[in-house]
Amino acid sequence: MEFSLESYECVLPVEVTIDEDNGRYMVRKSDTSGVYFNTPSELIGWIRAHLQEEEFLKPEDFRNMMGKLAEYEQMGYLG
Repeated sequence: MEFSLESYECVLPVEVTIDEDNGRYMVRKSDTSGVYFNTPSELIGWIRAHLQEEEFLKPEDFRNMMGKLAEYEQMGYLG
């Protein structure tokens, strides 16, 4: 599962990746720095604590991503 969110901060988007097959859980911020996690639940928690929909050109994309992540949590795919 991958998401690309256009930020007001930079031309480069914020990229969120949850890749169960390869064990990759990461956020690449618009400044190209990255944050890596051991589990999807850590990644989702970080997003909730550090990102807000107001930071993005299309807040609905952020809300859509959060909805998909909530569905992912409910399905029990958290490590």
